[in-house]
Amino acid sequence: MATQSAVVRGAALVLMASSLALAGCSSIPIIGGSRDAATSNAPAVGIGVNAYLWRASLDTLSFMPLTNADPWGGVINYDWYSDPAAPNERFKATVFILDTRLRADALNVAVVKQVRGADGQWTAAPVDPQTETDLENAILTRARQLNLADAR
Repeated sequence: MATQSAVVRGAALVLMASSLALAGCSSIPIIGGSRDAATSNAPAVGIGVNAYLWRASLDTLSFMPLTNADPWGGVINYDWYSDPAAPNERFKATVFILDTRLRADALNVAVVKQVRGADGQWTAAPVDPQTETDLENAILTRARQLNLADAR
């Protein structure tokens, strides 16, 4: 069980590191063009990612305990959350905002799940991929609402 937990932690670390590396490359124009036009729909605030996606991520996952939020790197980490209706399972989430534009591909949500065994120990469990997709869609919907509210 300890080995499986270590593998899950290692995989999560690799996912976060590679996402951060990709996010760092997103500010380099690869084939001509300028990034000025690409950032025109992002509000002018002092963060390095799209402010609508940032705010929507915080709003949508506000039910989970926040552990870390890096607005310049675009990473929001949430601590373990257990639904009172299912106390023997818990979830942890990390949101990656990869661009300054309000786009679906600028958002990535990674979820980790654990279940409590009969011995009381938490062990890693598979997460339904639809869970991450549903969270991403909820965040994108909220970001669109915020964007439309600012346009009025």
